[in-house]
Amino acid sequence: GEGRTPGLPQPLGAAMERARSPQPVSPGPSAFSHDVQKLYSGRVEAPRLEGDDHETDWDFLWIERDWIRGVYDRIRLDDHQRVNHFRNFYELTRKDCMIKNLKRAKRTLLKNGQIEESNQYDFYPETFTLPGEYLLFVEAFKKSPDTMWIMKPIGKCQGKGIFLFDKLNQISEWRNDTRWKPDNPQAEKYVAQRYIPNPYLIGGKKFDLRLYVLCTSYAPLTIYMNREGFGRFTSTRFSMASSNITDNYVHLTNVAVQKKGADYDADSGGKMYVRNLKLYLISKYGVARVNQLFCEIQLVVIRSLQSVQHIMINDKQSFELYGFDILIDSNLKVWLIEINAAPSLSANTEEDFNLKFRLLDDTCNIIDMEKRLIGNEEQVGGFDLIYRTGFVKFDHNCTVTSYLGCHNNRNHQLKKQAKQIRKRREQEAALAAKEKEKSGGDKKETRAATS
Repeated sequence: GEGRTPGLPQPLGAAMERARSPQPVSPGPSAFSHDVQKLYSGRVEAPRLEGDDHETDWDFLWIERDWIRGVYDRIRLDDHQRVNHFRNFYELTRKDCMIKNLKRAKRTLLKNGQIEESNQYDFYPETFTLPGEYLLFVEAFKKSPDTMWIMKPIGKCQGKGIFLFDKLNQISEWRNDTRWKPDNPQAEKYVAQRYIPNPYLIGGKKFDLRLYVLCTSYAPLTIYMNREGFGRFTSTRFSMASSNITDNYVHLTNVAVQKKGADYDADSGGKMYVRNLKLYLISKYGVARVNQLFCEIQLVVIRSLQSVQHIMINDKQSFELYGFDILIDSNLKVWLIEINAAPSLSANTEEDFNLKFRLLDDTCNIIDMEKRLIGNEEQVGGFDLIYRTGFVKFDHNCTVTSYLGCHNNRNHQLKKQAKQIRKRREQEAALAAKEKEKSGGDKKETRAATS
């Protein structure tokens, strides 16, 4: 990245060898997203990251999505190389494709007679892709004329291009734009989504959850979920009044939008971390109900990835760190808002900075370029395995059904794992020495027999 990159805490990959914890470091002025190479440079036995001018002369590549579209299809990667996107990542992370695949998964289950499982795909709002489904959208709109809708461009992020409306004439200017013609391939696609009118509020303000999910394979489907994450809050109290329909500080939780507001809280970054949020909800609804809620969030994650499992191009070199945006309504129902293929790794507070460092370091631990892991680990740092060809079963003594929002014991877990790795390597070295000694003895006996 350009400019000065912020200093990083000691990577926990290195701490696995030295059993040391990272020291908190304040974020610098430039984006955290450009520090993956610097993170890796501090890891023990780190692979070479800098190549020559050849586009495939690397081991580990953290790259923008445009590279995937423009380069991935015309090169061949070696087995040891790793890249942070699947070829057709957009099937889950582009707004129109996500809805298309969720709808198809629901229909397929229903067609196969799996009615109960089909009914579980009720976690996304009614959505139409425009301009292609404009007439269907108008029909749905007229059935519920007092409903508020939200329009989102399919390929933009950070709240860009999003607006709310509750009357068809409010989108007439957009519809009459010269780009909007069903036969015009240049028309910018939007999704029109029924707006959720009753979000759960804390302090009168709306929020959604940004959660981190790592998929290392679609065949077999292998999913890890990070224990950490945060709620992103609006800076203005929520209201469904028509007079506030254009006020993004009321309705949009994107940090890129909220940080421009006069009431933005720079000290907290407009965020509440998931563990604190979980404790708050427990104080309101009790442990059992909140455990159920967080289990439902985890099931939404799994079902979302299952919906594209059979259409994803599963290159074994690929992995994906997803940013899931989840909304909870006033009835504690879970809604999937969208899924990001390149969740922001920039930080606006020290706590946020260190959370994202831990997230990236543990992602690298799981990708395991240094070949430390056995492959059957159910926890690596702050990530818990939640699905591998089937749901991961919890110990019957465990009081939770999801580790999301639980204490992140990554320091203890990584130290314990480091000891296991060290012990295994010592055993392997001792076994190799014995084999070598035995091989040497056999050779001496052979020479003696032939002399």
